[in-house]
Order: sequence, then structure tokens, then C-alpha cells
Amino acid sequence: MTLPNLITIARLLGVPVVVWLIADGFFAAAFWLFMLSGISDGIDGYIARRFDMQSELGAYLDPIADKALMVAVYLSLLFAGLMPLWLVIAVTARDLLIVGAVNLSWIMGRPVEIRPFFISKATTVFQIVTAATLLGKAAYGVRVVWLENGMIVATAILTLLSAAAYLLAWLRHMAAADRAS
Repeated sequence: MTLPNLITIARLLGVPVVVWLIADGFFAAAFWLFMLSGISDGIDGYIARRFDMQSELGAYLDPIADKALMVAVYLSLLFAGLMPLWLVIAVTARDLLIVGAVNLSWIMGRPVEIRPFFISKATTVFQIVTAATLLGKAAYGVRVVWLENGMIVATAILTLLSAAAYLLAWLRHMAAADRAS
């Protein structure tokens, strides 16, 4: 068990706490725990690369923690009336597409290597900043409409581009596996 894996597990365990804080209207505490989770996502990756602590478990655990956090927070913000439904659908659909494709590949005996693209990393950053912006608005009453709207639109565009990139890579992988068999 490496330090990056422990950080990722802590982030995963924090997901229900953030959901509870949002559901009960403790937006300031939810904001700071969410920010800590977002920062820890970068820290665990940095530590893993810098100190050669990358592991197969971490390769699977990190995206699971990311997806659990994003989907849970986006759904919680939707139910709190802070996030538009269409964006929650886009984010959730993208993550279901990725998880479904990976699982289907594995079931079919054609496992696909989990490898994040630059667009997916940018998408994650924008998803985190968008959620943090909306949580910050709820927590502290700071409202910058152009920033909120810009982040929402940029997050939607990146989410769709990322979904397309993963889908194309998966289709190529499955076609190559068909040719190889």
C-alpha cells in the first residue's frame, strides 16, 4: 500500500461526507472538503510519479475515486438546486460510458489499458473548478455570473470532447482486438 494509494482511498472515503455536507446545507465545509479532495488528486499523482510509487491498484483506484467524487458532487449540487440538470447528465453519461467500455472490454476478454488523455485531465480540472465555483457561491454568496456560465459551458464542451476521445480510442482498441483474433 503506497502513500498515493492511501491518499486516493481517503479521497474516496470523503465522497459520502461531501454529499452529506451538501445535502444538509453545510456548503462552506463541503467547499473546503471538496477543494481538499481536488488538490489531493493532483498530489497523489505527483507523489506516485516523482517517487516511483505508481501501482496497478492506483491506476484503477484513482479514476474510480475521481468519478465517484464528480458524479456524487454533481448530483448533490443538482438536488441542492445549484447545478444544471443537462450538465449533470453529460458528466454522468461520460463516466458511465468510460466505466461501461472498460468493463465490457474486460468481460469480452479484450481488456483495455486505462490511460488518461490530456483532454480527460483538462475535463477533470474544469469539472472540479465548476463544482468549486458553484459550492463557493452557495457557501460565501460570491457570485460571478460570467465565470459560472463560462465554467459550465467550458466543462460541458470538454466533457463531450473527452467522451468522444475515449469512445474513439475504445472503438479502435476493440477493432484491433478483432483483427488480432
